[in-house]
Amino acid sequence: MMGKDNMTLLDFRLTESNTIPLDSLAYHVGNTPLLPLRRVTGSLSPRVRVFAKAEWFNPGGSVKDRPALNIIQNAIINGHLANGKRLLDSTSGNMGISYATFGAALGIPVTLALPANASPERISILKALGAELILTDPLEGSDGAIMKARELAAEFPDKYWYANQYSNEANWQAHYVSTGPEIVRQTNGQITHFIAGLGTSGTFTGTSRYLNDQLPHVKTLAFQPDAPFHGLEGLKHMPTSIKPGIYDEALAGDPLEVKTEAAHEMVIRLAREEGLFVGISSAAAAVAALQVASELEEGVVVTVFPDAGYKYLSDKKLWERA
Repeated sequence: MMGKDNMTLLDFRLTESNTIPLDSLAYHVGNTPLLPLRRVTGSLSPRVRVFAKAEWFNPGGSVKDRPALNIIQNAIINGHLANGKRLLDSTSGNMGISYATFGAALGIPVTLALPANASPERISILKALGAELILTDPLEGSDGAIMKARELAAEFPDKYWYANQYSNEANWQAHYVSTGPEIVRQTNGQITHFIAGLGTSGTFTGTSRYLNDQLPHVKTLAFQPDAPFHGLEGLKHMPTSIKPGIYDEALAGDPLEVKTEAAHEMVIRLAREEGLFVGISSAAAAVAALQVASELEEGVVVTVFPDAGYKYLSDKKLWERA
């Protein structure tokens, strides 16, 4: 479904009015650059290389464009968004921006439940794209937004179609048909380790399943915040959270843990040493990838940088470190 080489996940039978915009959107989602990390890897064995997928090159600015477009495509095919129904989901920000981006392009109204402490940048972008926002208790985090979306879906079934990104199979499938094949192609099949964070778990699950099918020798490792209360926006501490329906505990195993402080420090390091202005979850991915790479004598380690740093500029404490 994604990008130039994998245009469709399904044999779409769309109305003529939907075909052109969907094809156009699919053409621009995916095929993101695979960037080498050069200076922050200075202490590693010279035979170890670390790469990151730069997902901010997607039109909505994050990795969430991949599952959002796939979820919407499947919903259109199955008639879930007919008769003016609104797409409803919970989000910590990026998925909502992806929904709102594609919703605006396709004329699909979007309603989003998100924590009230989402960054002002995210809220401003969502409002600019025309999404209806329902702000939830910040102390309840993403779980509070999930519960609110479930409540609305149950109360107004004729008004909303609940996309439910945390349990929608189209989420991980998007990465199986796009992210996984791209990584294999971009590394010429030389990847030895894949690391991704756990939020909905779609990126890790879909990409890992593809790699396990195509290159069974590749080790796939998940990471999560080290505590229930953390500053890694978009990531879940699985033992204390509502587990996504698509989360595969057997596949994730015992996830690596990343401290918020380590991710904040890495944000600055990546900017100053690599010229990469990334978001906090991207920095956390770098921390986890370097942790794995430091234990290797040889290998090709690949991770995913979900977004750039522009939606985090209002976090003054983070940038004061600079």
